[in-house]
Amino acid sequence: MFRWHPKAQVFDGAGRQFGPLASAPALIDERPAGAALAQAFAAGTFRVGGEGPAPVGAFETLTSGSSGHPRRIRRSAESWTRSFAVNAGMFGIGPGLRVAVLGRMTQSLALYAAMEAVHLGAELHLLDAMRPDRQALALRGVGLVYATPAQMRGVVEAGVSWPSLRHVVIGGAKLDPVLRAALELCAPGVAIHEFYGAAEASFITLAGGDSPADSVGSAYPGVDLIVDAAPGEVGEIWVKSAYLFQGYAGVEFGAARWRDGYLSVGEMGRLDGGHLYLAGRAGRMVTVADQNVFPEEIELFLQGFDGVRRVAVLPVADARRGLHLVAVVQGDAGLDAILMTALRARLGPLRAPKRLIWRQDWPELPSGKTDLRRLAEEVAG
Repeated sequence: MFRWHPKAQVFDGAGRQFGPLASAPALIDERPAGAALAQAFAAGTFRVGGEGPAPVGAFETLTSGSSGHPRRIRRSAESWTRSFAVNAGMFGIGPGLRVAVLGRMTQSLALYAAMEAVHLGAELHLLDAMRPDRQALALRGVGLVYATPAQMRGVVEAGVSWPSLRHVVIGGAKLDPVLRAALELCAPGVAIHEFYGAAEASFITLAGGDSPADSVGSAYPGVDLIVDAAPGEVGEIWVKSAYLFQGYAGVEFGAARWRDGYLSVGEMGRLDGGHLYLAGRAGRMVTVADQNVFPEEIELFLQGFDGVRRVAVLPVADARRGLHLVAVVQGDAGLDAILMTALRARLGPLRAPKRLIWRQDWPELPSGKTDLRRLAEEVAG
């Protein structure tokens, strides 16, 4: 089970300290985050946030809700504590290390990182209730940060230097090269560890400084990873490990499927030289002019341009082609012609987005991911 290490210390952004509790309810409010975390350790069987009855015999996390409402994920404590031990060795997590978590406790990544820090005896700082510029100041003196690219982008744009920061663990989406360069400028001694995973599977791959830039790294320790395709070709990703979930707990089920002990969450990719390259979710793949296109690949390409902050590529009904693509972009609209030229050169005139839609506000889910459903409704309207 999870245990509150005797040397663990927990603080929130306001400087309040939280300690272990003797008992707690199974259904826990997400804020204040420190109280939610203390209750989770005390309850053992718990869920932070979400709807539905209390979990029995396991704890529950929530999916990001990218394809609709967040789904409830049922897990054993061992499915997380086994990777706690792995990360302790790789990132030096333990007494004396200051760890910061930027996300909310309803986010699987943030809850995992917080539980790991306390279980291993680190000094944990929960910064979810702070503005990005204040989070950036709070990171001074921190040695390890867990965050998504969207969360990291907010603190990097504050322009604060973090000389003590040694490790940043990035999950939830691919880290674009512009953000990576900005992060390395703020923290010159940092090692960036980008992992690919899912709420259902936890860690799948891990990328470090020696990983090819376009990949999401090689298999995380203890993970058996296969792709349903010939080497170098795109196919469905399947994974077997001790970190997998037990199943969905609510009435709404997700995309995960089992086969001979392996789990797939519907992601497509290719293996090349032991490194995994993601194509995108099978559920987002569209056919344009008789060619299969993964919007995620186009989004990552556009995010490599300085001046582009966020991108979402969406299909739009087309009477002539069936579908065409548009790209909703947050950033410098003066780049419009440059980006359209680059897209057509890379993808050809049929597969490239037909136009760019510029906006400075950006709809987000509670996890910090793009609210694709809302954007699609606005584009269609």
